[in-house]
Amino acid sequence: MEDLQSLETEIISGINACNDLGQLENLRISEVGKKGRVSLLMRELGRMTAEEKKTFGPKLNGLKTRIANSITDQKTKLEQQELNRRLQSERIDITLPSAPEQCGSIHPVTQVMDEVTEIFTELGFSVAEGPEIEEDFYNFTALNIPPEHPARQMHDTFYFPEDENGNRKLLRTHTSPVQIRTMMAGPPPYRIIAPGRTYRCDSDATHTPMFHQVEALVIDRNIHMGHLKWCIEEFCARFFERDDIKIRFRPSYFPFTEPSAEVDIGCAFRDGEILIGEGDDWLEIMGCGMVNPRVLENVNLDPDEYQGFAFGMGLDRIAMLKWGIPDLRDFFAADLRWLKHYGFAALDIPSLSTRNKDTRAKPPIRQKGGGASHASGGDSSRSGSDGRPPHQIKKGGASHASGGNSSSEGTSGSSPHQTKKGSK
Repeated sequence: MEDLQSLETEIISGINACNDLGQLENLRISEVGKKGRVSLLMRELGRMTAEEKKTFGPKLNGLKTRIANSITDQKTKLEQQELNRRLQSERIDITLPSAPEQCGSIHPVTQVMDEVTEIFTELGFSVAEGPEIEEDFYNFTALNIPPEHPARQMHDTFYFPEDENGNRKLLRTHTSPVQIRTMMAGPPPYRIIAPGRTYRCDSDATHTPMFHQVEALVIDRNIHMGHLKWCIEEFCARFFERDDIKIRFRPSYFPFTEPSAEVDIGCAFRDGEILIGEGDDWLEIMGCGMVNPRVLENVNLDPDEYQGFAFGMGLDRIAMLKWGIPDLRDFFAADLRWLKHYGFAALDIPSLSTRNKDTRAKPPIRQKGGGASHASGGDSSRSGSDGRPPHQIKKGGASHASGGNSSSEGTSGSSPHQTKKGSK
């Protein structure tokens, strides 16, 4: 067996002379690999006597261990040298601006729902929710809508197939069923709002099969029309951020309220724009009324003891009016360009509760004309429109511009599926 000391010196010198990891790996294979010199010496132990094994065995194992440690040390050294070289040659200029990021935004429907909810919770209302798949009783019968009413027909309402009992569920056509469920769940008083999605078999430039509503309900002793009027006036002033908005109540008819009224706000139609807060024209935004005694009886409340009011509006519609969005269909088109233009950053819009009331006295809210007829006829009251842009609608007929899916749906104050004025 060759001189182990000379072999170790030769191999250690070769390891220290390696200048890169590849060269070091080749040396490792040639010396301690399967056919390396040290490995071949280890095989010779099998042919030695027991006395020779006691002498050379520990020496060979020590040699192999020292060579392995030397290879590990040299490898660590070479890796550090390579890292230092890369750090010197591969630099990033951190003074450059970062690549632009695509940030999401809050949809106008979400924004308007948050604002409306905040206003009403400050007025003492709580938020109530209910299922979107409803039963006929909650959606129609309990609301004093008779069996022959056109709103019950399949051309107006999405029905599910009949169950084994012959009953059909439906997609709610308004959020009024939430009011019925609330009144049946416990004793009065009630002071709730019910925002959410609603559905109608209707799709055109000013109507969509799915839209959003918010309805309000107050039931207690000694509630009267004056409470309803104050509540609506306060909401309009806060939402449109103007204390000088003119509001009028026009008599109307809805099965679930008596007396009933439609609510108009003052505006002007000028050069294809709707200017909210000035002018002598009127624009319908919601329906309202005192809860019909028959509705109270249907939920086991004594109408001689309890009275209340209800009103509602289309969230999509009032969003269009407030922010000048001309076409209802764009709300649900999933167009990123539209969402980028009309969307809200999370911190861009301060809380309405923190705004100084003096900021309400702003210039009139303007809505652009090109598609203004869509906005004025958004998913609102289903009262018809003559199809002309708002600036062409004559004074006194301005309320026709409000035809759509929102303001007077459900207990909001209009028969759930009116298509024409007078077809109550």
